[in-house]
Amino acid sequence: MDSRLREHSHIMLDGPSRAPARSYFKAIGLSDNDLAKPMVGVANTWIEAMPCNSHLRHLAEKVKEGIRAAGGTPLEFNTIAISDGESMGTEGMKASLVSREVIADSIELVGRGYMFDAMVALAGCDKTIPGTAMGLIRLNVPSLVLYGGSIQPGRFRGRDVTIQDVFEAVGAHSAGKITDADLKEIESVACPGAGACGGQFTANTMALALEFIGLTPLGLGNVPATDRRKDDAAYRSGTLVMDLLRQGVTPRHILTRKAFENAIASVAATGGSTNAVLHLLAMAKEAEIELHLEEFDAISQRTPLLADMKPWGRFTAVDLYNAGGTALLAKRLLDAGLLHQNQTTAGLKTLEEEALAVKEQRGQEVVRPLADPIKKTGGLMILKGNLAPEGCVLKTSGHEKPYHRGPARVFNREEDAMDAAVKGLIKKGDVVVVRYEGPRGGPGMREMLGLTAALVGQGLGEDVALLTDGRFSGATRGLMAGHVAPEAARGGPIAIVAEGDSVVFDLDARKLQVELSDAEIKARLAKWKAPAPHYKTGVFAKYAALVSSASLGAITRAGI
Repeated sequence: MDSRLREHSHIMLDGPSRAPARSYFKAIGLSDNDLAKPMVGVANTWIEAMPCNSHLRHLAEKVKEGIRAAGGTPLEFNTIAISDGESMGTEGMKASLVSREVIADSIELVGRGYMFDAMVALAGCDKTIPGTAMGLIRLNVPSLVLYGGSIQPGRFRGRDVTIQDVFEAVGAHSAGKITDADLKEIESVACPGAGACGGQFTANTMALALEFIGLTPLGLGNVPATDRRKDDAAYRSGTLVMDLLRQGVTPRHILTRKAFENAIASVAATGGSTNAVLHLLAMAKEAEIELHLEEFDAISQRTPLLADMKPWGRFTAVDLYNAGGTALLAKRLLDAGLLHQNQTTAGLKTLEEEALAVKEQRGQEVVRPLADPIKKTGGLMILKGNLAPEGCVLKTSGHEKPYHRGPARVFNREEDAMDAAVKGLIKKGDVVVVRYEGPRGGPGMREMLGLTAALVGQGLGEDVALLTDGRFSGATRGLMAGHVAPEAARGGPIAIVAEGDSVVFDLDARKLQVELSDAEIKARLAKWKAPAPHYKTGVFAKYAALVSSASLGAITRAGI
């Protein structure tokens, strides 16, 4: 075996002094022949508690078969996963973003502790995708991420539905628009099996971004979770990581500045989740690539919205796969000159070479022609102003109002805002302000799909605006600004907004303003006192002490 392929594991396993280590490995069934091969970590985010990741144990076996066939010795290990959909609207949701850091930390720790020569990571639910990517970037051994794939859509009274429809049904139920039996029926059919949320929500958005950035070979992640071809994608991932090892291609060879720009373009062209901004900023920090919030807006402004996908549009990720997959979208953007075509992917081809293999389904309507986009600009927008000096993130479809001015309805936690919404206390024209839900203040920057879906379900989606230092789900729609920075817990201006203050969203001017003078804002901030932290011990306390602003990706680093 070429010793260059065992750059790390030979330190752990070779020579007389390493006999004790070899003895331990033999205790789990490895032979001398196995120990002479490259050791490949298979980082799994399998968990029994949710559909997004529940099938990853099976896929891991296929990955390991591919590694063995290509001359490596796979060793699988597990890390955590938190379901955003299940924890949404509860204190448990605070664990979600924190889990991204724990996933990255644990993959880094196991990779360094066992000195793996290469790595494949399996991801499913939202934070497991950037979390695995961040861990692999830190290790910088030949590696790739395989997404477990999207769930199939459910069927409700003759139409396709996703988990988004269930959340919105809660709002419709609270408004008396549907019955208890209707709600029970839709909850029972919306999620028919394994796989992550079906629309272009955060999981599918980040899986797409990783294909465009190159950490997942184009087309492998897009295969739906229960499609018979997913096993082939997993096996292929196992053989590909050995090819990456032989050629010495690591994440930092793939993750160039241009690769990040490709990923941002893919998010913009599909109306993807605002969470992609947070996660790509975090990945860029790990890769030591300069990337700033404003660049998301610039790339989105030159990228047409081409994919007609939920939550705004008609189609799911499974429909995109059937239409031609991520390669179809890549081909469209390449034809428009909007991608850097020569970027290397984990498939050891350029992005352009990968996209040329596309087979577009005749008559498909998921990805529009370049001459007929849904709108001429993409689905991301960055606003700044006296309410968000560092910026905030808005997802646009072209259907929302470009200007909204209304009185602030101020809530210091999500539950209070949700209670007001369910009781019908939010009125047309209001601007809902939810604060102390940021990375430090939450801690953990909760998503607010329950709240936004409740407003949409009540028929208020076009008539109210919402801003928060927390996050929104990829399934959120409407005039909603998240990631407002600096957050309230850091003394950002959102902390001093009072009930009834006039707040203005001006999308054309890229402004988010409270109609107060600079002197009044300064005077209020001088009187402001930081609230006591919600958690004084444990993982949440550690996270709050180490986490950066959302404008920097909400990463955890000493001294931030």
